[in-house]
Amino acid sequence: MFRGKNYKESSKLIDKSAQYEPQEAFDLVCKASRAKFDETVELHVKLGVDSRHADQQVRGAVVLPNGTGKNVRVLVFCKPEREEEAKAAGADYAGGQELVQKIQTENWFEFDTVIASPDMMGVVGRLGKLLGPKGLMPSPKAGTVTPNIAQAVTEAKAGKVEYRLDKTNIIHCPIGKVSFGAEKLVENYNTLIGAIVRAKPAAAKGQYIRSCVTASTMGPGVKINANKQI
Repeated sequence: MFRGKNYKESSKLIDKSAQYEPQEAFDLVCKASRAKFDETVELHVKLGVDSRHADQQVRGAVVLPNGTGKNVRVLVFCKPEREEEAKAAGADYAGGQELVQKIQTENWFEFDTVIASPDMMGVVGRLGKLLGPKGLMPSPKAGTVTPNIAQAVTEAKAGKVEYRLDKTNIIHCPIGKVSFGAEKLVENYNTLIGAIVRAKPAAAKGQYIRSCVTASTMGPGVKINANKQI
């Protein structure tokens, strides 16, 4: 795999065999960032569970104390009488059947999070094949199917992130920007990893957190010693 000069220089700062304490890990991520834009910092957590089994799913959502640094565009599916409530809370778009048709016919995806009131799921369900693969389908577990639309919108705008296992039993989640600095990134990390630990399925056996790596968009990975959280 070809690696650029900046990546190679950044890699020299990191001991690939070491597991760092969170503060030191995020210090290194910030120092290793050499891109000309404010890179997103992501967390990748491999769990000792089997996502093929329903009783070993790990999924949920948590509001990061310092947000994600991203302007989240929120779409709300609700009845006409609740559209103003949604927009007053900060929703970028609110509506019903007309938005479903716009997505279906125009391939329109100018949004980052979808929230739906429970009475709209019959309509939203038609979008499963379009929203599902993009990770945008509303779900009660993630708090995005809820009668409390205003609260859900406020949390999404404040930096609520959804975490869920992929097919390889890894959770990938943004936890901020390099410009946050190590202190704020550590606070966001502690909140997210704490939520993942609390979501441990009863059926999970053996070591729960197998590995934990953080990296900026263009930077090398840094291993974190996450098992102190357990």
